[in-house]
Amino acid sequence: MSASPAAPATASAGTPRNVRWVLFGVMLAMLLSMLDNMVVGTAMPTIVGDLGGLEHISWVVIAYTMVTAVTTPIWGKFGDLFGRKPMYLVSIAVFIAGSAICGAAQSMSELIAFRALQGIGAGGIGAGAFALIAALVPPRERGRYQGMTASVMAIGTIGGPLLGGFITGHWGWRWAFFINLPLGLLALVWLGRMLHVPARRIRARIDWPGIALLTAAIGAIVLAATWAGTTYAWGSWQILILGTVTVLGLALFVLAERRAAEPVLPLTIFTGHRNFPLATILLLAAGVAVFGTGLYLPLFQQTVQDASAANSGLLLLPLMIPVVIVSTIAGKVMSATGRYKVFPVLGAGFLTVGLGLLATMGTGTSRVLTCTYMVLVGTGLGLTQQMAGTIAQNSVDMRDMGAAMSSVTLFRTLGGSLGVAVFGSLFTRAVHSHLPGDGTETDAHTLAHLPAGAKDAYLNAVTSGTHQIFLTGAILCAAAFVAALCVIETPLRKAGPPAGTDKTPVTARTPAATP
Repeated sequence: MSASPAAPATASAGTPRNVRWVLFGVMLAMLLSMLDNMVVGTAMPTIVGDLGGLEHISWVVIAYTMVTAVTTPIWGKFGDLFGRKPMYLVSIAVFIAGSAICGAAQSMSELIAFRALQGIGAGGIGAGAFALIAALVPPRERGRYQGMTASVMAIGTIGGPLLGGFITGHWGWRWAFFINLPLGLLALVWLGRMLHVPARRIRARIDWPGIALLTAAIGAIVLAATWAGTTYAWGSWQILILGTVTVLGLALFVLAERRAAEPVLPLTIFTGHRNFPLATILLLAAGVAVFGTGLYLPLFQQTVQDASAANSGLLLLPLMIPVVIVSTIAGKVMSATGRYKVFPVLGAGFLTVGLGLLATMGTGTSRVLTCTYMVLVGTGLGLTQQMAGTIAQNSVDMRDMGAAMSSVTLFRTLGGSLGVAVFGSLFTRAVHSHLPGDGTETDAHTLAHLPAGAKDAYLNAVTSGTHQIFLTGAILCAAAFVAALCVIETPLRKAGPPAGTDKTPVTARTPAATP
């Protein structure tokens, strides 16, 4: 596979004039994977009514998210070794195939297995998207395209539930999966024709021990984050065993990577420049903020403020609109000036203040005031998420870009999963402290028919739970603020790596010496 003569040989030649058209295909594939969980989540009640298997419903989500997390770093490394374009196209094809057989599933067990296949493709899409952006656009110019990625995230968060409800109500739940086929095929054909990145010749062994150990560690931590505080108690033997597997697997993984000729996750990306681990802290905090507000703000608004559940996606508009606007403006300023440190510093500050204010909400807080706090959080996300990704990209060599960006995606996913697990435990404990019974099962219909005293007790319990969640998020974002202050403002490259960087044969690394 060779680059088209019309396409620049490398990023050093400058940004292609048609880069927006190329990125359209990349963003379309990324949108598919982001939308999928939100659309399927809305369709799950209908799916259970058709296929049965209510006791296994959580595995429809777990299978997808766990396999996505496990395969993300593997796809990223394979992109570095075998070429980013072919790996990205393969991941889209796998996602399309998984979507097709998910829509044809005849039982809940089949659906769970097919969702795992779909998750494999989603892992490659998530790993490859940002690595391709890094390969196509020099760091100094990436800010101009931040609005595109921010818009994809906003559409995925807001549009997913709305689209899922419409598709399920009008076409049936199977079309929640079948809708991916025409869109995925469009992205596949589009990128096959429009995307041109240099071909690579490979002389390296695949790091199978590293892949196996990382898979075991990630699988254990995702299962622990999913089950802890819900299926099993935090101190149960099941969670303790998963925690032990995680720690032992990571320790052995580090030892294996130090000796691997071509490590699946090069440790040098964490030690080569301090900006990279700092950027992962910022993205971790942003991921927790997104998950915390995305899950528990609609719950608070629907339960305490009596908002309509029918338009749950619209409740997040005050949060997501500032993300798109602010990230676009910040990106343009960064591209014009080359300065970027001020943005994550301000962003982490806005996140800390916004989440802190959300933690002060009570049963008498108005929707207008809640929306004001959400705008602050959205502004913080807009200043932090995309800028932290740019900082991470500017901190590693192009040779390791796929592994670096997949690790960023991985930590953001794991951070969100762990954040949701901790938030869920905090919320459940807070509600139970106010309601000794099983108050967490109260829904909007039941709440409307409760006696006044019981209803007030439940509203106070939900308020207490959300208070602890947002306060915890504010503390984490305060730590991210300190991390942002420690970022070194390295000048952004106006061009990519020297010509021929991605064309040279890839040979095995010299294993790092063990101290």
